[in-house]
Amino acid sequence: MIYADIIVNISHEALDRTFQYIVPEELRDEVDVGAYVRFPFGRGNRPLEGYVLSLGSEPKVAPEKLKALTEVLHDSEFAEGKLIKTAAFIRERYGSTMLQAMRTVFPIRKAMSHKEQKSIRLLLSETEAEPVLETYVKKHRTARERLLRALLENGDLDYRLVTGKLHISTAAINAMQEQGVIGIEVKRVYRNQTVEADVSPAVSLNEEQQRIVTSVSEDYRAGKRGVYLIRGVTGSGKTEVYMEIIDKVLSSGRQVIVLIPEIALTFQTLMRFYRRFGDRVSTLHSRLSEGERYDQFERAKRGEISIMIGPRSALFTPFSNLGLIVIDEEHEGSYKSELSPKYHAREVAIALAGFHGASVLLGSATPSVDSYYAALNGEYRLFTLNRRAKEEARLADVQVVDLREEFRAGNKSMFSRALTDGIEDRLNRNEQVMLFLNRRGLAGFISCRSCGHVIKCPHCDVALSRHGGGTLLCHYCGFSQPDVKLCPECGSPYIGAMRAGTEQIEAQIKKLYPFASTLRMDADTTKHKDDYERILNAFANREADILIGTQMIVKGHDFPYVTLMGILAADMSLYGSDYRATERTFSLLTQAAGRAGRDKREGLVIIQTYHPEHFCIKTAASQDYEAFYREEIAFRKLLHYPPAAHLLVLLAEGKDEEKTESFLRDLAEQVKNVIINNCVDSGIRIIGPAEASLRKLNDVFRYVMYLKGESLQELIRIKDELAAGAGARQDAVRLSFDLDPMNGY
Repeated sequence: MIYADIIVNISHEALDRTFQYIVPEELRDEVDVGAYVRFPFGRGNRPLEGYVLSLGSEPKVAPEKLKALTEVLHDSEFAEGKLIKTAAFIRERYGSTMLQAMRTVFPIRKAMSHKEQKSIRLLLSETEAEPVLETYVKKHRTARERLLRALLENGDLDYRLVTGKLHISTAAINAMQEQGVIGIEVKRVYRNQTVEADVSPAVSLNEEQQRIVTSVSEDYRAGKRGVYLIRGVTGSGKTEVYMEIIDKVLSSGRQVIVLIPEIALTFQTLMRFYRRFGDRVSTLHSRLSEGERYDQFERAKRGEISIMIGPRSALFTPFSNLGLIVIDEEHEGSYKSELSPKYHAREVAIALAGFHGASVLLGSATPSVDSYYAALNGEYRLFTLNRRAKEEARLADVQVVDLREEFRAGNKSMFSRALTDGIEDRLNRNEQVMLFLNRRGLAGFISCRSCGHVIKCPHCDVALSRHGGGTLLCHYCGFSQPDVKLCPECGSPYIGAMRAGTEQIEAQIKKLYPFASTLRMDADTTKHKDDYERILNAFANREADILIGTQMIVKGHDFPYVTLMGILAADMSLYGSDYRATERTFSLLTQAAGRAGRDKREGLVIIQTYHPEHFCIKTAASQDYEAFYREEIAFRKLLHYPPAAHLLVLLAEGKDEEKTESFLRDLAEQVKNVIINNCVDSGIRIIGPAEASLRKLNDVFRYVMYLKGESLQELIRIKDELAAGAGARQDAVRLSFDLDPMNGY
């Protein structure tokens, strides 16, 4: 027998509750996860409809107590069925319960009350209203008289204005309505309205841009659906390409989701879409209330919008006829969820597009190594944009400054001589400067200021992190060594964890250039809802000469008067404690370099580094992605890191440190047994167990283990076996999984 777990229609607040039904033999070929079905419900066998959540061969109660499904409805108009299929994909691939996956794809878990706007309208002509007004005056109906006069003078009135400012009771309003004097109109309004913008025509595309639009559009018209990757230098006009392709998809009557990293979801970016597509556009972002998010999803379900723009969660917009998913800045780590289930939006988008018969368009100046590897292996179709869209805009010149030489020359400040000269020159020319502090990896790799040497793990080629108790630790294999006081390379005492902050930089800039106005953008200055936009708009309006910030200032902004970008401590993220540190650094440096010289004024980028010879620094300085990729993929293949292989993280968390560690060690033995029992040379390697980089969080101890292997299916199978038995083995320890992690543990 086959049994189906059913959710009745899809009441989001009832996600915890399913009902089991028998799948009759004649329907077995038609019933799948996400199918829309009809079934008898309750004592009266009332026919209801709902979605198949999962299928199995085990009944939850005695089979004779279960009823059978009666019909498969094949209702493709509903988006929920496809989202349930997406949840099943997330559960299988990333290791979570179906309930966790459902809560991910249905982020609004309860229906919200509609927001309504009520207005009062006079149903009588002025001539008809006069005798009624006289009657109110004679009978001293002062409230009704006041309302009638107000309606005669002003026309329709807002209901809240009438009850509030005019102090008219609901009893008086109801009485006038019963008399047929007034009518009450109720109109649904949404909690955050679409931005008003003048719709402007499309800009003309250059030859490179048009070639991409033509190729993708021809595929679409021919019924071919695929995944496309656009690698375009900064300022090459990728957004214009997206919009042209979106326009063609909309003209076929289908809908579009555009994913943008939260940090790049700026007013400047959104206005480009609003000007092109008007009120067909809606947006999601983290600062919307639950009611505002609910309203946007409702508008999507009702077909009132055709384009949803937002970060990772916008992927689950309930469009019924999705035709295209665009993922801008696809290399961004924020597309990977850090909460269980730890899904990657790119992979889920490709699965969701498959359920809808849609295409996926990825774009970046610095594509993720994973995506570029897939493109070169024929999984995605690759396009390139090699020049900036504006004819007069050239890529900025890049100068690399060796901080070791600065140190030897007696310059111990955080600014090189070239950078201070460059800032002074730009201020004299009334141009703007951006200073980017690369703070990724600040948690503490140990390096020498004199020679630049970094203390690394001899087994994993990642930087060791300083821990309490005077030890340096690798969070992949658990290797540790005593902390160092002198550089093992040159003997210098100037060795330690790098320390810097935007406040310190701002203070130094104000000392050096007291007449320059500065703005600072970091976590401390963007705590409130509109701080981010306020700072960017002020800088765009030239209210400040220098903008100082962390990575949030390098994402897609276009300031025509910025002609100097100073990158401070480029090494900050180069030696993070995980294998993607070099890729992230290259991306950040390239994106930062792309902020300068975006108009006719020539741009200069100054990269300050202790490792000018490192291939990441050299290729970022020359904006040579392909050279970077060749070096990086060789390293990944050598050490069997993604995308050359796959990496599964097992994270054990528990209140008792000894139980948590032993739980993970027992798990390592079980994995070995699973591999041996299958008699398969899977090539799976076990790394660890070891302490996580954050060993203790909120009194919970954290230990981590890695499984490396070339076969994704083999790792998923092992994950499923471990997940099935984890609860039975140890209630005191929680086990979670992360497939191909974006950050170190």
